[in-house]
Amino acid sequence: MSKSKVAVLKTSPKTYMKDYSKLMDLADYKKFLKKKNETVIKINLSWSLFYPACSTPPWQLDAVINKLTKDGYTNLIPVENKTVVTNPWKGALQNKWLPVLKKYNLEFKPLTEVEWVKYEPKHEMLVLNELFNHTHKIPKMFIGKNVVHLPTQKTHGHTTITGAMKNAFGGLITERRHHSHKVIHEVLVDLLTIQKEIHPGIFSVTDGTICGNGAGPRTMTWHEKNYILASADQVAVDAVSAKMMGFDPLKIPFIKIAHDKGLGCGDVDSLDIEGVNIKKINYNFKTGKSLVVFWDQMLRKKLPLFEGLLFHTPLFKIPILGSALYHDYFWYPLIGKPRVNEFMKSDWGKIFERY
Repeated sequence: MSKSKVAVLKTSPKTYMKDYSKLMDLADYKKFLKKKNETVIKINLSWSLFYPACSTPPWQLDAVINKLTKDGYTNLIPVENKTVVTNPWKGALQNKWLPVLKKYNLEFKPLTEVEWVKYEPKHEMLVLNELFNHTHKIPKMFIGKNVVHLPTQKTHGHTTITGAMKNAFGGLITERRHHSHKVIHEVLVDLLTIQKEIHPGIFSVTDGTICGNGAGPRTMTWHEKNYILASADQVAVDAVSAKMMGFDPLKIPFIKIAHDKGLGCGDVDSLDIEGVNIKKINYNFKTGKSLVVFWDQMLRKKLPLFEGLLFHTPLFKIPILGSALYHDYFWYPLIGKPRVNEFMKSDWGKIFERY
């Protein structure tokens, strides 16, 4: 049995277009994505506002679509969903996806505007059936199509790190997905199982040019690292990403559970890693928790009475409002915006402004 392959390359603001192309070839992407199938480009939106490392940057989207179109992939469908605190159209505008998509004559499809259908998984689920009382829905348009995930390298208060497997969370569950936070690791494994059932090809290209450390996925510090990663094995690419960030992949539950279930390889020593030698790479990142993530976990896990009251009744509008006020009107103007301004002075910031 052949080893799962993960490609890792160093890149720069001057060479990213050709580097992404080389990366995808190095990871043998054509072997996993058949041109006869339509291909969903699952963009990553963690915040409607732009913040470095938070969401798919325009250069990642541009380089991947450029490679796919040059190699003859003509049926590309860029998508993203909403959460109770994000808006896909606003995110597409703020993160400069729309100019990229216009360049390739592609139409952005928010998943709020497509048909969702009830889906009965063919394999055993860990928590999903119980969580949604066997009424789980997925976008009908996903079935039978390839998917390419475009995550970024960053920490996450709920899952330690976020990457390829977490990116599916935004595509395969409606905006009700906040109810999954109590069992988020098991949910990510269930979703990978479903992906393997509905997608003939799965591939991930992770951007680690600008990475996020701390209280992710939004209130982080950004760090320029200039790495990019790709693999058809979603567990493997997340494991390598975690290792580079300074974590033990097999101590992160969603990676360990998926590895043990045979959904991919989370053991970095058992992988075929092409390109850069990652053994001496360690970002020394630490996962933190924003006030919103802290209280979400506190209410859901420690105060079940309040969970039922605040998350399963119309009172849920209160925590939604609280999150929006904290992130968009307190943290971003006071802390985030100065960091964004500093980012704009960097070479990557100049690339962002160019889009």
